[in-house]
Formats: sequence, structure tokens, C-alpha cells
Amino acid sequence: MTQESSHAADAASASGVHRVVVIVDENSNPFELGCATEVFGLRRPEIGRDLYDFRLCSPEPRTLMRDGFFTLTGVAGLEAADTADTLIVPNRPDIEVPRRPAVLDAVRRAHARGARLVGFCSGAFTLAEAGVLDGRRATAHWQWADSFRARVPAVRMEEDVLFVDDGDILTAAGSAAALDLGLHLVRRDHGAEIANAVSRRLVFAAHRDGGQRQFVERPMPDLRDESLAPVLAWAQERLDSPLTVSGLAERAGVSPATLHRRFRAQLGTTPLAWLTGERLALACRLIERGESRFEVVARRSGLGTAANLRTLMRRETGITPSAYRRRFGPEAS
Repeated sequence: MTQESSHAADAASASGVHRVVVIVDENSNPFELGCATEVFGLRRPEIGRDLYDFRLCSPEPRTLMRDGFFTLTGVAGLEAADTADTLIVPNRPDIEVPRRPAVLDAVRRAHARGARLVGFCSGAFTLAEAGVLDGRRATAHWQWADSFRARVPAVRMEEDVLFVDDGDILTAAGSAAALDLGLHLVRRDHGAEIANAVSRRLVFAAHRDGGQRQFVERPMPDLRDESLAPVLAWAQERLDSPLTVSGLAERAGVSPATLHRRFRAQLGTTPLAWLTGERLALACRLIERGESRFEVVARRSGLGTAANLRTLMRRETGITPSAYRRRFGPEAS
């Protein structure tokens, strides 16, 4: 397998497009590599511009992927990591095998110059081995949580979440959580509207909060009438209405307690948390589309008051509605 970069390095530097570089090392997992390519590497004609400059790099000219599935060739050398604005570090299932010193040095250099670091799944082990996670929050696949704690007790492992955003270092649990974190980064960089467009291209849920559980506690229900899809679609069309958990339960034809259980089992969250997240996402989209009156944004999204909008946006995005408008509103385009 070879990679032909669709974005020239000098063109990216000249245009100022955020550069995402993935280090691929021996025995890396192809799934998370595919997730990174899908989210950051594809052209976006539906958006009208490229969101990122994307490159793969490797310490060797030929890199044998996990379990010998295939050999990756034709990618940049490890020096490409020194040009990254966001560096995605290698993830490998052989967590007991030390990472190459050259790879760890590249991670340390990126961190020292202020690049954003991302670890998918066992990538948290790479970050920890590089020494950049001490005293920080991180996650990895739940099956490796005990091993991670035993090896690096200085890191605050949060095993029961999809991903952890600790500012300039972000980590995701295994498999599809890499897509959740990737879309979270797109949302952070480009706003909710662009993230929704990318998620539609991926045919993937636009927003699963990082605090959701890595895995469901019970099997998914088999009966069609236990699916939450109808009540979710109904609520999404009425976010500006005074929806309540009791009202959702009545619409679904179940008790509030049963609704809570189904939300936990199927979505890994509570009805109220899901409803608040949907309303906040709508508020972000309204701001991005040019609504400058925050009391109107709050009313149309069902958040009530401008004060409540400010509180929730600061809590969930880290910035105020005014700052969000400056960053993602029409005048920022």
C-alpha cells in the first residue's frame, strides 16, 4: 500500500492550513489509521475547502502493519512529524514492546514546540512512554486500563469514557472512539456546522460526548419497539419546546425509569444530558449561521435564557457565545 499526498508540503505552509501528521510504526493498527485518514485526510468538496493538510510518516521506508495485514510504503520519513500542528502518535496492540527512540523523540519535540498531540487507543502508551502525560488526564481501551495504571501511575487514567480532551493532549479509547475524537477536533477547529458536514460524509453520529461510556452495560435490545430512534427524531424537531424527561418517556410509551435505562444501554448517557447536548449543538449552528442575538439563540435552541446559554457553552466548549461567534460565525469565514 502506498500513499500519494494530495497536499504538497510547501502549499500547506503557504496557505496556513492546519497540518495533521500521523506517525505509523511497525505493528500499528490499520483501523485507527483509517479513521484519521477519513476525518482529516479527505478532500471536502461538499464544504468547498480543505480543512486540513494531512500526511503519513514512518521511521522506515517499509512498515509492516498489525499482524502483517499489509506493508505501508511510499510515505514521508519521520522528519515530517516536525512540521505537524497536530501529531497523531502510533498505536500498537503490543503494548509491552518499547516504542522506537526516534518516535519518542519526535513526540517530545512536537510537544516542546506546542503541537497538539493525539493518541488513539493504545497511543496513550506511546505518549506516556515519551513522558508527556505525567500529571495529565488520559484514556485508552478499557481492557488495558489496569496495565496502563500499573506502568504509569503518574497519569490519571479515565477508563470509562470515549475520549479525554486535556487541552493540547487528547486521547481516545479503542476502535470507533477514534472517530468520536476526530469529529470533536473538527468541531473544536471549525465549529459544529462543519463537524456535522464531516459526520454526514462519514455516516456517523455527529456528536457523542467524550464522557459517555466506552461500552454498554447490557446487550442492545433486539425488539424494534425498544429503539430510541423514533423518540430522538421527534425531540430533535422540537428542541425549542419545553421538553422534559417525563414528556419523552410518555412519547416513547414507557416510564421515566425505563427511558433512563434505555438511554444508558443504547446511548451511554441520560435523557437530560442528551437533550442538553442536542440543544447546545443547535445553538452553535445558529450562531455559525449568523444569529447574533443570544437571547434568540437560547430561545430557539430550547436553552431558555442567554445566561443559561453562556453557562452551558463555557462548560461544554470552554468559550463564551461571543468568542464562539468570533471564531466560527460568518464574519470568521
